[in-house]
Amino acid sequence: MGVTLAELTRAIQQHIDTEMDDEVAQGMAEHALGFFGFYNRIIDNALEPTDRNLFYMFQDYDLLTTESEETTLWDGREWRIHYWKFKPDLRERVESYMQRNLQDEDTDPFADIYSTDGPSIWTREGEKVANPNAFTSDW
Repeated sequence: MGVTLAELTRAIQQHIDTEMDDEVAQGMAEHALGFFGFYNRIIDNALEPTDRNLFYMFQDYDLLTTESEETTLWDGREWRIHYWKFKPDLRERVESYMQRNLQDEDTDPFADIYSTDGPSIWTREGEKVANPNAFTSDW
């Protein structure tokens, strides 16, 4: 599952801070995606401690998860490899969050303000002037 830059940016804003500036969230997303490239997971050993701290923060905010696998080395020892990967349902959660925001923005509370009055609201037939020449010099 590949996550796009826009999807991860929205996920970061949704999970970490909804008031976060777009540039800050996009910078964090670019940094994280730079490790993944075209892969679904990355090996933990490739991370520097500061990058690993960012990934732990993303894990705390339910954006990333870990997995491990064990293999036997040629000399018989067991070796455990740790990986980071995006949550499987991250894309769906981002899409539902974006749809929820679109529905809120598309709702116009004043859209039907004139629907009850009908077209007569725009005519002035009800206003009959008693003296139509009151403000002219034609009397």
